[in-house]
Amino acid sequence: MKRDLNIKIREITRVEGHGNIVIDVKKGEIKDLKLEIIESPRFFEMMLRGRRYDEAQHIMARICGICAVSHTSASLRAIEDAMDIRISRQAALLRKLAFDGEMLQSHILHIFFLVLPDLAGVGSIVPLLASHPEMARTGLELKRLANEICETVGGRHIHPISLFPGGVVFTPKPADLKKLRGELEASFTGLEAALEFLVNAKLPDFSLEREFISLKSKGEYAFYSGEPVSSLGKEIDPGCFTEEIKEYVVEHSSAKHARSSKGTYMVGALARVNNNRRQLGPRAKGALRASGMKLPCYNPFMNNMAQLIECFHAAEEAIGLIDELLDLGPKTEPLAKPKGHGRGVGIVEAPRGTLYHEYEINKEGIIEGSVCIIPTAQNLRSIEDDLRAFVPMLLDRPKAEIARGVETLVRAYDPCISCSAHIMDVSFME
Repeated sequence: MKRDLNIKIREITRVEGHGNIVIDVKKGEIKDLKLEIIESPRFFEMMLRGRRYDEAQHIMARICGICAVSHTSASLRAIEDAMDIRISRQAALLRKLAFDGEMLQSHILHIFFLVLPDLAGVGSIVPLLASHPEMARTGLELKRLANEICETVGGRHIHPISLFPGGVVFTPKPADLKKLRGELEASFTGLEAALEFLVNAKLPDFSLEREFISLKSKGEYAFYSGEPVSSLGKEIDPGCFTEEIKEYVVEHSSAKHARSSKGTYMVGALARVNNNRRQLGPRAKGALRASGMKLPCYNPFMNNMAQLIECFHAAEEAIGLIDELLDLGPKTEPLAKPKGHGRGVGIVEAPRGTLYHEYEINKEGIIEGSVCIIPTAQNLRSIEDDLRAFVPMLLDRPKAEIARGVETLVRAYDPCISCSAHIMDVSFME
């Protein structure tokens, strides 16, 4: 359709953080399209310089109130890699359990409270309280359970305080773990209801082939640990991650964009399900079959279905972790001690995708430098590419409907904008 169109969406709704969308179409052709990240840069990497290594995880957890466990975990893995610290099996199990809690918490928040209004054609969760009360209650109950997992293991609902370099500083009581286990078993009823809702929802038939990057592990579905891989068949050395993934500045955003050696790529739940479907647990594989998703899937709107499939996996994995922790018993172990210093890399799968922390720690245990590569920053180029391909499909529709479609596509990525707005280096001229 040969149409002129100018849209500026100020403050995209139902996403974490602040961003605008600018679209300028002349005679049916896109002349300008930008996802403007308008948050002030946040200086967390600079905050670490000169700090002790055992302060880092608490500082970096504050990057985000949604994926605080992810930032804590990436920070700890970078510290322990740099200082040759080997944690115990019990500590690893507890960290993975906290990770599953955060994955559930974040995905449930996004699916039930940010995405379901789009699928129901309303502006927020409030109308759904009347039109879909069971779904609203299910979302609230699942969110509560996920928060309790993080509190039981991490000591708080957000910004965990029990996870330290060398292990954990306290062990949950068996009674608390057993309670969580029972509630996790019961959670599948709510997850099945959400799956049915998403299966019956009408999603745009839109696909744009792209590269997917995620962690991968032979023994498990990679959340907490694994090696970076590309859907194009390339394995990425964790120590050389920044050679494969290059961040760069764009004028319209306080967040950097990123590209791989092949160009645009996507991280997050859809990337993980595409790359790691064989490592999903039995219930998650059943949910994948029931979803009707054909893999590889290149439709970004299916990222939300992939998130729900991961909820099934996180719940069943958490049950297995609890069983193993109960077998080990509630013993409290001392923190493992550092044996070295130098450069360390920590990579985990945050809810929104591959999260990279790199630290340089001197022999006194002081951090001299750090680098963080954030999932949402990695996805910004992919979002803009999708919008350039998707908007022409909407040009025959009313302007308000086009704007809704554009926002829905951005929300499907579940961007965490505040995380993405950061800065790599600061210098002062005399």
